[in-house]
Amino acid sequence: MPGGRLTHEDRRQIATWLNGGLGYAEIARRLGRPTSTISREVARNSGPGGYLADRAQQVAGRRARRRKPLQLPAEEWPAERVRDFVERFATLLAGTGLPRMPARVFVCLVTSESGSLTAAELVRRLQVSPASVSKAIGYLEAMELVGRRPDPGGRRERYLVDDDVWIRAWRTDTGAHARIAEAAQRGIDLFGPGTPAGTRLGQMGQFFGRISRQMNGSGVTQAVVHDALTVVAALTYAARPLTLDELATALGWPRERAGEALDAIGHRPTIADPFALQRPEPATYTVTPRPERLSPAQREALR
Repeated sequence: MPGGRLTHEDRRQIATWLNGGLGYAEIARRLGRPTSTISREVARNSGPGGYLADRAQQVAGRRARRRKPLQLPAEEWPAERVRDFVERFATLLAGTGLPRMPARVFVCLVTSESGSLTAAELVRRLQVSPASVSKAIGYLEAMELVGRRPDPGGRRERYLVDDDVWIRAWRTDTGAHARIAEAAQRGIDLFGPGTPAGTRLGQMGQFFGRISRQMNGSGVTQAVVHDALTVVAALTYAARPLTLDELATALGWPRERAGEALDAIGHRPTIADPFALQRPEPATYTVTPRPERLSPAQREALR
């Protein structure tokens, strides 16, 4: 039922829709679940063969059978220990670039029993001024790390960390990573792939492109990435240009599926790394090794 645990049938539907190229948001809408539920389910239960419903159900069953130790609610933990943890964790977050006070407020919210607190509760727990809390909340809201909702018990507002906060944070970082990869590619075009600058920029672009691809929220699903890699393997094995129809026929796929995989490589070239998709003629496709993968001396030695 919506809001409860995923059933075996839910997991079969997820696997089917992933293979059909649907994104997490659409799958969540069809199942009546939060998008974060689907993204966590797929991330937690994907293996070399992708997301498999039967395997995911078995893992979920084993997890449910584990006995959990009894724990006190966060509000009942010794205050000194809680404050010590908040300060230590906030210090670690500050090391990633998050300012100190927003980091303290964020950790305080994360470790609360309900995941939400009022401004007055934050002031009391952190022993800081209301102005400091207000400024930190404003900073966290601008980064979409914290939301707000009315307090059922009064006219105050509660600040909370919702289930989708990490996906939003990933998307924010991914956008920066993708822009760096694109800028590096422009540098390669400017300096040339065989130059020292082009080689270094190529390595940088591959690194940030890989991070962006692994964390992206662009709608390129795991299933489409898997299909794209299959297309790269097919073109490499064929060792000759193929048309879209020839490729789809050889793979036993509908024409639309092969086309979507090619489009994914076109929009995210690093998916095909260490190969680059080429079109020797308007209607054909082939792959060649990415020139920046090898230095001029390495290419000369291989000749």
